[in-house]
Amino acid sequence: MPSFLHFFEVFLNTYDMFFRGMIRTLQITAVSIAIALLIGLFFAFLKISKIKVLEWIANTYIFLIRGTPLIVQIFVFYFGLVTLGISQFWSVTLALAFHNGAYIAEIFRGSIQSIDKGQMEAGRSLGMTGNLTMRRIILPQAFRRALPPLGNQFIICLKDSSLAAFIGYYELFNVAQTQGANSYDVMTYLLVVSVYYLILVGLIGIVVNLLERKFSASER
Repeated sequence: MPSFLHFFEVFLNTYDMFFRGMIRTLQITAVSIAIALLIGLFFAFLKISKIKVLEWIANTYIFLIRGTPLIVQIFVFYFGLVTLGISQFWSVTLALAFHNGAYIAEIFRGSIQSIDKGQMEAGRSLGMTGNLTMRRIILPQAFRRALPPLGNQFIICLKDSSLAAFIGYYELFNVAQTQGANSYDVMTYLLVVSVYYLILVGLIGIVVNLLERKFSASER
């Protein structure tokens, strides 16, 4: 194990490289999550549609994604899309989005189905259409209930973005891996990159907690 002084020295001397890697990691994670939320909501609606063929499509997608390792999906997207001229960034981002979309679909499905059916009936009795009731009454409550598991999924997405290093994409883990190999000081760089991941996970936790408080306040 490196001494604390050596660790601190490496931490300060490599700040620029790791900061650039951290920005890349944040970009992958943020765009992946935004796309995954849309994918998850779409497939959640298919699952609760009560139309057999749509349920089958959603179930097949979720089964395929959950049944195969993320690293395999990243390689499939990378080698499949690179022939179309898609960049490494979009290969990794889309793979992460489709991967997390499957889990987010189940989170949304569970939270929507946890809302009392009387809420839908109440909206319809006020003259709202089914879509309007879903948008104005059901979804806001479902999103509030989904926030804690969504926060966990966002953190998983952030940490999974480290797999982008295996296709050579420049991000946090790639910086640690490259610098550790070049200096034969792998352990120190792994400890340094762990600090950056802990900072990012802490930031996501703060944002999710703020959102939970905001929605809790609006509920009162």
